[in-house]
Amino acid sequence: MIKRIHHVCIAVHNLDESLELYSSLFGVRPSKIKELPEQGVRAALMPLSQGGEIELIEPLNPESGTAKFLEKRGEGIHHFCLETDDTDQELCLLADKGVELIDKKARRGLAGLVGFLHPKSTKGALIEIAQEVPD
Repeated sequence: MIKRIHHVCIAVHNLDESLELYSSLFGVRPSKIKELPEQGVRAALMPLSQGGEIELIEPLNPESGTAKFLEKRGEGIHHFCLETDDTDQELCLLADKGVELIDKKARRGLAGLVGFLHPKSTKGALIEIAQEVPD
């Protein structure tokens, strides 16, 4: 079952500059900054005081999906993430409804155990499903 919007993710060219900007604009500080080589990004999560988070992602290399996204679309919203208690179960339920999945099984991500839905099945939106788990 989907519980809430966990975060909105913004693709950026420079993570450090973007963290400075968001910190000065909104007074938010990152709770996590991590390189995720398997996803080709360096990412940061910035919690908001009333719940939810902003995630910023910077490509680690020019071949990553995020680098291609930035090249094609420029900086901006990359995806939004919905929180669940069980990512694998949610992915199975969505697949049974005919949703095309990027991830058929949950994998480790910055937000916990994550899986992505293909934008072809969601009217063009890249949607991440996440289950929070301890690091």
